[in-house]
Amino acid sequence: MNPKEEVLQLTKTLNEANYRYYVLDDPELPDYEYDRLLRRLEVLEAEHPELLAPDSPTQRVGGAAVSQFEKVEHPVPLESLQDLFSLEELAEFTQRVRQTIPAPEYSVEPKVDGLSVALEYLDGVFVRGATRGDGRVGEDVTENLRTVRSIPMKLENAPHRLIVRGEVFMPKAVFEKLNEAREAAGEPLFANPRNAAAGSLRQLDPKIAAQRRLDILVFNLQLCEGRSFRTHTETLDYLRSLKFKVIPYTLCTRQEEIDAQIAAVDESRYSLSYDIDGAVVKLNDLAGREALGSTAKFPRWAAAYKYPPEIKQTVLREILVQVGRTGVLTPKAVVDPVRLAGTTVTNATLHNQDFISEKDIRIGDTVRIRKAGEIIPEILGVVPELRPAGTEPYFLPAVCPVCGAPVERDPDGAALRCTGAECPAQLSRNIAHFVSRDAMDIDGLGSAMVDQLIAAGHIQSPADLYYLSLDQLSSLWKKGDKAPKKLLASIEASKGNDLSRLIYALGIRQVGAKAGKLLAQAFGDLDALMEADEARLTQVPEVGEITAQSIVSWFRSPQSRHMIERLRKAGVNFHCDLEITDRRFEGKTFVLTGALTRFTREEATERIEAFGGKASGSVSKKTSFVVAGENAGSKLRKANELGIPVLTEEEFLEMLE
Repeated sequence: MNPKEEVLQLTKTLNEANYRYYVLDDPELPDYEYDRLLRRLEVLEAEHPELLAPDSPTQRVGGAAVSQFEKVEHPVPLESLQDLFSLEELAEFTQRVRQTIPAPEYSVEPKVDGLSVALEYLDGVFVRGATRGDGRVGEDVTENLRTVRSIPMKLENAPHRLIVRGEVFMPKAVFEKLNEAREAAGEPLFANPRNAAAGSLRQLDPKIAAQRRLDILVFNLQLCEGRSFRTHTETLDYLRSLKFKVIPYTLCTRQEEIDAQIAAVDESRYSLSYDIDGAVVKLNDLAGREALGSTAKFPRWAAAYKYPPEIKQTVLREILVQVGRTGVLTPKAVVDPVRLAGTTVTNATLHNQDFISEKDIRIGDTVRIRKAGEIIPEILGVVPELRPAGTEPYFLPAVCPVCGAPVERDPDGAALRCTGAECPAQLSRNIAHFVSRDAMDIDGLGSAMVDQLIAAGHIQSPADLYYLSLDQLSSLWKKGDKAPKKLLASIEASKGNDLSRLIYALGIRQVGAKAGKLLAQAFGDLDALMEADEARLTQVPEVGEITAQSIVSWFRSPQSRHMIERLRKAGVNFHCDLEITDRRFEGKTFVLTGALTRFTREEATERIEAFGGKASGSVSKKTSFVVAGENAGSKLRKANELGIPVLTEEEFLEMLE
């Protein structure tokens, strides 16, 4: 089989496997075999780039990031629906329809709580996907939609032009895992799957969208050249034949049937893999839709029946405080078990101290609880008349419940954070930061290896890395593996890093890699920095009062002092070797944009800073030069608007040399 035939066969096999897995939920190809075939296809496409097709399954992982989303005008408007909140309002809606359509038939469908999009195909090939926006103009999110595996990239026997409308959503199971990971990393949680889906679909980097494992249900045919249909459900069946993942529907004629089906959808909502917030009632007859038309806001032939959120009362028995990987203290309410939205709830999020104080939540209170977005249990408020006597306002602890270090409030938010440099709850993240490329740059210490070292009890602080023995490391690898010796050599080599890397590696709040360099140059050695007060620190360029407070507070901590002394004893360099002798760029600010071919952004930044200049991430009137590589975007446009000199990469190199 020649490469072209093999690529076509692999593409067909893998796309069919995707369809069975993501649309039919009936996988046939084992994961191992799928991965093997996909890898073979990647090799062939790399060897023969001309064979890469738009519908190749290798294109599902996300392409290049964009600087902004382009606007898209919808050929057929994506209308919104009138919301109904009672069966009486629903009966009024159907009665209005009967005034024009004598014997109407309706399609009743679940209302998926996600983000509405339009998918456009030309000659069967997916060419564009756009968000709803205001219904007439949306945003081009084609590359992100390519990562949604239930969206077909190529259709068989399709018309010249086809536009369909669907709802992109994040499955409940994916949402829960995403929030678990964000909680472990100390990041803010998404409130519900809809917010998570919307945030994922509007990521400028499609690779992030690909990681979020979004899904879609198609619910409307917007445009189909060369074909006509009599009913809405005919169009859904047609789209299903094209291998779209289509919304389920039930046909109803009498009011009692509609009411019963709405109740049935409500009853099943918690067993669905996706979140819904209501049911949609649509006139099935397409000619009848034309006769009814639309108001300025929504069509007269469809409406959305919205389900009210389920709210229960229960008693708050205890408040547990968890410490995340970033040191953020997160309070969690332990409540009497209560059945809510299909599951038994025993705890609920309390967010932070501001939330607790604002609602005056106390242990022993009877609280009103619901599931935010039908997923995360949250407390809406207390029932004051049921409050027991003797309750006290609740405050989060002033010291970390894990390590006992003082707790500080973030200057830019409501979070309380542990300040312990050796806090066990933050150990994995602290070490991962300590060994990262811009910090101590210890090659071979990935997150999995860090976690193994922690689990084995070999490290309780970043400083312990410098006391690891070959025997300790060898126990984590197969006998005879050379990796332990290489890792020890990398750890040993990092001792000679410049002080600027060590300062950044310490993980002091508000102190990034750039600030680490400025502080190292300003103080010369770590001991001088440790003894500096806030007044002296704020004399360093770009170090403000908040950053100065963070630095002073960090070095005062007993845990920090203990770690510093162990680093000193291990022989880690505490002195600055960054001396600027050539200050040709002093007072100049550079902005790098586009793809540079001669060096990386980090290397270019180092060259600028080595000559006393500054590299910034945004263009302003204070910018001296913009260095524009290939595919430069909005930064280049802004530079031209402000009249800022723009350098090619070659011109920038001439300035360096």
